Amino acid sequence: MTIISEDFEPRVSASEGPSFPQKLTYFRTLFYAGIVGVAGGIVATIYYFVLEGFLEFVWETGREAVVPLFPVWLPAWHFTWIVATVGGLGVGLCLYFFGLPGEMALVIDQVHDAGRLEPEQTPGMVATSLVSITAGGSLGPEAPLVQINGSLGSWLADKLNLTIESTRILTFCGMGAALAAFFGDPIGGPLFALEIPHRRGLEYYEAIIPAMVAGICSFGVFRLGTGLEGGGIYNFGRFGDLPSLSWLNLIEGVALGVVGAMAGILFIGIFRAMNWMIHKIEHRHILLAMMGGFGIGWIAILYPPTLFFSEQQIESELLAQSASFGLVTLLGICLAKMFAICFTIHGGFRGGFIFPLFFTGASLGMAIAVGLPSIHPTIAILCCMAALNVTITKTPISTTIILTVLSDTTILPIIAVASFTSFLLTSNIGLLKTQRARSTSTISGLSATTEPEVAVSA
Repeated sequence: MTIISEDFEPRVSASEGPSFPQKLTYFRTLFYAGIVGVAGGIVATIYYFVLEGFLEFVWETGREAVVPLFPVWLPAWHFTWIVATVGGLGVGLCLYFFGLPGEMALVIDQVHDAGRLEPEQTPGMVATSLVSITAGGSLGPEAPLVQINGSLGSWLADKLNLTIESTRILTFCGMGAALAAFFGDPIGGPLFALEIPHRRGLEYYEAIIPAMVAGICSFGVFRLGTGLEGGGIYNFGRFGDLPSLSWLNLIEGVALGVVGAMAGILFIGIFRAMNWMIHKIEHRHILLAMMGGFGIGWIAILYPPTLFFSEQQIESELLAQSASFGLVTLLGICLAKMFAICFTIHGGFRGGFIFPLFFTGASLGMAIAVGLPSIHPTIAILCCMAALNVTITKTPISTTIILTVLSDTTILPIIAVASFTSFLLTSNIGLLKTQRARSTSTISGLSATTEPEVAVSA
């Protein structure tokens, strides 16, 4: 006799009758993970070239064509806030016509609850994110890539008629593939996708190997398609050789973890205060988007390094110019970037905030290195980058790995100390309210453990 849980609902086809979902074997899971990874790498490559084309068209070709047309009384620097505000209008129109595509909190909730991302939201996310990033917003491509590739994994699972458990694994494979391509790290990227749904550590452990297989495939395809080199993208060698690691460096990691955590808490406070200030007009998406763009533009005029999502600006606007910045200027850049991120998110712009948070932490770390020359700048910068990001995302393992790869350094133990110090200090403080344990209820009140259980007895 077969006993089937009442939560188990067979999929019904008009021509074939009930169709029971199947659970993939381990090796079939790895096979489909590889397919999702290859497809994810192709998607990331296409998105990369489209985004680069948009940015070049607006900020290089457009500037050269438009600025000479300005009247003599209008300086060229006004181009920045005008483009950002017009971009905000474009974001508002995208939200009006395409609806509200899911941001990271909703993605997390969907992964816990249904185990899948909705492909129907992908067109809106693609359009809105491209306009958002092109307008100079402080959000990056990781969130749209996660939505696109995660929904690709969910779509494949639907076609294969898989159980919720197997569907969730392929969804994570798509998410991991996106982040592996974006971060240039086939291990840290997938781990980030698996850590961020939770407040206190990775829990969907069954998806680790498939997600990494997808990440490796995506990384390879993306690097082949774009011609970008692997490895570190930031030159910390300009700060001189690192000292031999000692117990004193570990104490520095703890202290920097505390400072980064405090900065992260400040960011959460600013974010919540701004959310309270705009709650009466939160449904006026076009107005909010234009206000967001206006704010982004004027912050960038006052602090030019804060414009864009900061993947390249960490190197070109901070590290390469470190000798020209003083303590007050660096702290001003750090605070200004916090406000730029908040304006971007509350304006309805779509994208990911990982590199903007890294930039915020990097400017804070540089300020500390200027104020306390006894701390090596590389240690101060990377530890603050890690600690501030972990305060918001609760991803100490993947953040440590990703920053070690991006910086091409050998101080992983110190970065780990800073990451876990921040993680432990802020475990009860969060920005993403949908982060939770895999077995708790969702924000909609439904059980997060929705996988049907089938018991078979003779």
